[in-house]
Amino acid sequence: MKLIGAHVSAAGGVHKSPENARQIGANAFALFTKNQRQWVAKPLEQDVIRKFKASCQLFGFGPEAILPHDSYLINLGAPETDKLEKSRAAFIDEMERCQQLGLTLLNFHPGSHLKKISEADCLSLIAESINLAHAAVPDVVAVIENTAGQGSNLGWRFEHLASIIEQVEDKSRVGICIDTCHTFAAGYDLRTETATDKTFAEFDQVVGMQYLRAMHLNDSKGKLGSHLDRHHSLGHGEIGLDCFRYLMQDTRFDNMPLVLETIDPELWQQEIALLRSFIPA
Repeated sequence: MKLIGAHVSAAGGVHKSPENARQIGANAFALFTKNQRQWVAKPLEQDVIRKFKASCQLFGFGPEAILPHDSYLINLGAPETDKLEKSRAAFIDEMERCQQLGLTLLNFHPGSHLKKISEADCLSLIAESINLAHAAVPDVVAVIENTAGQGSNLGWRFEHLASIIEQVEDKSRVGICIDTCHTFAAGYDLRTETATDKTFAEFDQVVGMQYLRAMHLNDSKGKLGSHLDRHHSLGHGEIGLDCFRYLMQDTRFDNMPLVLETIDPELWQQEIALLRSFIPA
């Protein structure tokens, strides 16, 4: 079953997000469980947790269809000790929020070396951060999102993702979210079904398809290998529609959140319908 949705608003409380997802015809969604541009947020109230769970049940969203995203401020590979400790504490808080809401996935950007430490040292810090979070919070899976490779961000090469996973102790609780825009911007071609097939064959060889737990479906404003993290509406960017048709027709992408982060929320309902039209009868 294809679980298709978008990163919906949680304005007014996380309990609003399942209904927002249902309104665009989604059977999956992503959300922030707190303000993504703040380090600290007040704890989730019991009433909000109860309402969120009730709303998910009402609209038929199980935990496998929901992809929470952590704060943009967190850098689990930060070279400075104080920033690293702050990031790790914030990440554990994000995991605890997921657990409170009955969610099992937490999507995050791996981290940046800020040109102060080596790539290898940064990747080791990210893995160590995941291990610490696993020790602090049970059940929740750390889902690493690949990046476009802008600035000093790691995670844009499949080898980076493989290196992190290799150093995570509990491999049952680590996974990957592939963002199509980021993948393309990082230099992996997705413009045709043949190119997409080749890219995922490489992903399978380097990382392993068994680690793929979610996807962000975005077209790209930037060209192949541009390292430009600029999303576009489906079919309006440099990737085109063949990639998304491929994903909808391949059962390896079933039963995981396939989440739109395209630039025009007004088009989300239309884009979800378009993706569904690609699914074989």
